[in-house]
Amino acid sequence: PAEALKGAGDGSHGTVNAAAEAQGERIDLPLEGMSCASCAAHIEGGLADLAGVSHASVNFAAEKASVVFDPRKLGLADLVKSVGDLGYRVPTAKANIPVQGMSCASCVERIETALREMRGVVSAGVNFATETAAVEYVPALIGVADLARVIREAGYEPILKEEGVEGEIVDRQREEHEKLLKQLRVKLIASAVIGLAVMLGSAPHMFSWMPGFLQNFVVLWILATPIQFWAGGQFYSGAWAALKHRATNMNTLIAVGTSAAYLYSVALILYPSFFEVQGVTRAVYFDTSTVIVALILLGRYLEMVARGHTSEAIKKLMGLRPKTARVVRNDQEVDIPVEEVVPGDWIIVRPGEKVPVDGVIREGHSSLDESMITGESIPVDKKAGDTVIGATINKMGTFKFEATKVGKDTVLAQIIRLVEEAQGSKAPIQRLADKVAGVFVPGVILIALITFGIWIALGPRPALTYALLNFVAVLIIACPCALGLATPTSIMVGTGKGAENGILIRSGEALETAHKLQFIVFDKTGTLTQGEPALTDLIAAEGFSGGEVLQLAASVERGSEHPLAEAIVRGAKERGEVLFDPEDFEAIPGHGVVARVNDVKVQLGTWKYMEENGVDVLGLRDRAETLAGEGKTPMYVAVGGKAAGVIAVADTLKPNSIDAIRQLHKMGIRVAMITGDNRRTAEAIARQLGIDRVLAEVLPEEKASEVKKLQQEGYVVGMVGDGINDAPALAQADIGIAIGKQNLFWAFAYNTALIPLAAGVLFPFFGLLLSPMIAALAMAFSSVSVVSNALRLKRFKAPLTA
Repeated sequence: PAEALKGAGDGSHGTVNAAAEAQGERIDLPLEGMSCASCAAHIEGGLADLAGVSHASVNFAAEKASVVFDPRKLGLADLVKSVGDLGYRVPTAKANIPVQGMSCASCVERIETALREMRGVVSAGVNFATETAAVEYVPALIGVADLARVIREAGYEPILKEEGVEGEIVDRQREEHEKLLKQLRVKLIASAVIGLAVMLGSAPHMFSWMPGFLQNFVVLWILATPIQFWAGGQFYSGAWAALKHRATNMNTLIAVGTSAAYLYSVALILYPSFFEVQGVTRAVYFDTSTVIVALILLGRYLEMVARGHTSEAIKKLMGLRPKTARVVRNDQEVDIPVEEVVPGDWIIVRPGEKVPVDGVIREGHSSLDESMITGESIPVDKKAGDTVIGATINKMGTFKFEATKVGKDTVLAQIIRLVEEAQGSKAPIQRLADKVAGVFVPGVILIALITFGIWIALGPRPALTYALLNFVAVLIIACPCALGLATPTSIMVGTGKGAENGILIRSGEALETAHKLQFIVFDKTGTLTQGEPALTDLIAAEGFSGGEVLQLAASVERGSEHPLAEAIVRGAKERGEVLFDPEDFEAIPGHGVVARVNDVKVQLGTWKYMEENGVDVLGLRDRAETLAGEGKTPMYVAVGGKAAGVIAVADTLKPNSIDAIRQLHKMGIRVAMITGDNRRTAEAIARQLGIDRVLAEVLPEEKASEVKKLQQEGYVVGMVGDGINDAPALAQADIGIAIGKQNLFWAFAYNTALIPLAAGVLFPFFGLLLSPMIAALAMAFSSVSVVSNALRLKRFKAPLTA
């Protein structure tokens, strides 16, 4: 009672004292959703029950929770989730920050760690493929400028986004990417050419025809030096950046391995007598260092080329936005930039034009193609009072609408934001090579140092020379050239093969996890179906022939611009029907059309339209309902006021859709279909295909969340679609194509298996040593095998052909 009275004045529950703060870290969280002091008590109790929380206090008046917790047991994300589970909310924001300067997936780990350690960050994920950091944070505790500062302190360059300049950000990213790609190309070509010359000059017994000066050690030194420190400079900077954070990465091993070969060779030139050992031919290993640099740069170049396509989805979305709008101001029609449209403006849209922003029709009527936004294949009839979506296309009729949402509030802008968030979010797994490198790299260096120590202590004279030779051999044999090439080569070949077969592969991470695929979600329109309406069924009533009904109906529809009308006309022409010119054509939006053909009144329309016009179509009702149940759009035809038949139009299945679903089922993969269509239409199509789960009437902003729901059920999800509206869901999905991980196995197998040989394990028994030259040859062979293994994908043939 005393504690309750103590906080009654300000609505707080309890206080955070010094003793409690001494037990852990304190954080003050803003809260939303409380309606009374009992809400505060509810949140306080829920937070206090969390393992790791030593004290929790909630102030109802200030709408704030003060929590003391042990950061070793739980983090800010756990506190935010706990508040959400209780039915309240900690207001958070999301930022997608483009980041420049990442060279490998270990850079991702460094940036993520720096961001996650910030007070106020709920979650942080860095996508190496899209070069974007996606951060969820509490704005009351931290800002975007703070996030950018931490990224910069970690050694990378963030690009801050201003309101309404998404296109400029994409352009700046593309320009910077092209600049870096050009620099890398120059370094690759130089290192490849010089590396080849150095390799030929380093083996005079194999290439005796080479000019004598190339066999000179000093000349080889001069050629190798710029490759080591100019072309390979990024490996040193990457290794140094990791070292500053007390870490190692692939750059570390590349830098140490190539430096060992280079410095050993320099030492041999400067102090030749020191390296004279009976039975061991003196040789420099500049070819090893230059070839390694060239091969790793090749891998980086291939990877950067692949990453260059990651912003295409956003660029396509931005390309949908109309540039201008025809606005009525002061009773005058004025064309203005779409950015200058404000809510309340009246805008005129004519046939064939795009709707500039979101709004509500005030005058006129039309039919709009909304497929790029909603996925609905059939254009939607619109009248006064109906909403219209920016970037959709007006198919017929002129109308005026009032702008209600502009700029960042439009549906298209929200989709763009969804794509950015999904692309910037963390993929399900990190790059395997860089994960293992965290243990592999220091392990190799430790083995090399142990090798050096053993040979110094136990090796024959001159022990130092033997120790140095074997130390270098271990580093060179473990130098991860194959590891650097394995992933990007597979990604390039795999994504290229996927594109040939019409499959969207979102990223390299998708390839690495594809063998875990459990669920594929297909978009309906344009993926499983043709993407446009076509004539499917023709039913004639008693007293009429099918050809007669189709001929008259198509003749009437010649006067209409509606896509369903176009499908009927096209179907009639394909069947060889001769069409007539209609007279007195009239369209009744949402109901039907009427015209005179050869002085006979012909009507096409819905059941309601026929009923209102006194046409008895009851005898055709059951058959029309059956067609509707199959996902088709039936239209009644009346000739001279008498029911003549039913014509059905539908977005038809692609020829190989059923076989594709059957193949996936054979592989043990479940299939879902996602669409903006109504549930009856969607389920009718799903029955034909044998779909496991139907996701119907899904709005564009909901498609990604539907994929996410499947992921939350524990499934690894692939998404297949071709519409712009699918972009957020495609980016949210885990994978898009299946492939194994053999390359990384072989890359590690070569390196790890030969490390004992390089350390000299066979010398006590057989007197055999693995010289650095042989080590380099084995290293090169591992690279060739890895690339060859990846290129086998080029021979892949799709199990299905259209």
